[in-house]
Amino acid sequence: MTRTVLRRGSCEVIMGPGMPTVIIGEKINPTGRKKFAQALLNGDLSLVREDALAQVGAGADMLDVNVGAAGVNEVELLPKAVKLVSEVVDVPLCIDSSNPDALAAALEVYEGKALVNSVCGKAASLEKVLPVVKAYGAAVVGLCMDDQGIPGDVDGRVRIAVKILERAEQLGIPREDVLIDCLAMTVSSDHMAGRVTLETLGRISRELKANTILGASNVSFGLPDRWSINAAYFSMAIQSGLTSLIMDPNAPGLRRIVKATDLLMGYDEFAMNYLTDYRQFTEND
Repeated sequence: MTRTVLRRGSCEVIMGPGMPTVIIGEKINPTGRKKFAQALLNGDLSLVREDALAQVGAGADMLDVNVGAAGVNEVELLPKAVKLVSEVVDVPLCIDSSNPDALAAALEVYEGKALVNSVCGKAASLEKVLPVVKAYGAAVVGLCMDDQGIPGDVDGRVRIAVKILERAEQLGIPREDVLIDCLAMTVSSDHMAGRVTLETLGRISRELKANTILGASNVSFGLPDRWSINAAYFSMAIQSGLTSLIMDPNAPGLRRIVKATDLLMGYDEFAMNYLTDYRQFTEND
């Protein structure tokens, strides 16, 4: 069984097939958040602190940390954000940047084994990001895209996943430390997009024995009642082999959908995770 183990301090998160889905909080990210982006540009990390506490308080197992706003010096600010988040919550972090120098600076101050988000099949990305991941003993997200973009078919995405896994293993990064992101695309512009991602998830889980990660809420972009679409898709993705999910843990009811799906899939012995979640968070949901 392929198991990915991530740590920060004494806190450990394990993901793998047949195990409960790992929830990674997505909110520490300036994309689409003008107030957050402006605060980062001003060097103000107070919203980073607030989002970290709120997401862990809502049940996130890990947190994604991204400070990539226009005009921000990521090499300087990303390690500061990682240190701040590490001081206020005890969960492992997903360090999110396309800048290899910023990733290295953040990994330098991180105590434990982090997840790096991300590398892709582009030659430049493989050459610059994977050595940083190897040097700091981190795990990494591998995106199913390359110099030609994101393939619209399952075979194309699987080929890129194979390329990333093989290059990582050549550098001494074990397969269990590469999480493949099959890339959720919006169904508002392509009605088959959701299905392609689900089928890719299934093949990567079965054929490549790799763990997977997904920002699944992208599937509903541009459509009304996104909650219903996301709830259905989260459940379908887990059934297809998804092992970790980047999401907003504060979104009403969606975390419970994840817990219920884990239970029905047989990933939650004696319903302990579902019951714990129910007891802790029912009033807020």
